[in-house]
Amino acid sequence: MQLALFEPDIPQNLGAFIRLAACLDIPLHIIEPCGFPVDDKRMRRASLDYYDLATLIRHPSWAAFRRDRPEGRLVLLTTAGAVPLPQARFEASDILLLGRESAGVPAEVHEAAGLRVRVPLKKGARSLNVALAGAMVLSEALRQTSGFQDLV
Repeated sequence: MQLALFEPDIPQNLGAFIRLAACLDIPLHIIEPCGFPVDDKRMRRASLDYYDLATLIRHPSWAAFRRDRPEGRLVLLTTAGAVPLPQARFEASDILLLGRESAGVPAEVHEAAGLRVRVPLKKGARSLNVALAGAMVLSEALRQTSGFQDLV
């Protein structure tokens, strides 16, 4: 299981994802450009003392990610997803992809996804914070694929 962030634009959410990836031993792909300056100093500040525990892979663009990414199905978390989270079936090699907080992902990214999952919400609610939604879906994906078994 891996996480990928498409052009994140809120540094605090990137920090939350770095902590999540570090604590659960999940590689985190950062697909740039980001909506804020990204360097080691800023990422260290956003992720506190979890930066050195995380496996971070930076990609300069969507095209570079598509070319260099590991094998596995792209699972897009999106409010426009056809499959509600309780019905989604995950595979251990999945790459959970999350879009920009402000704009999601463009059509070409939607089209590249092998599965589009949405977290069901109360009528009238637009969306969850991207880091919160990512943690929810990652937890379910790890539960389904026995991904927690090597953690203490």
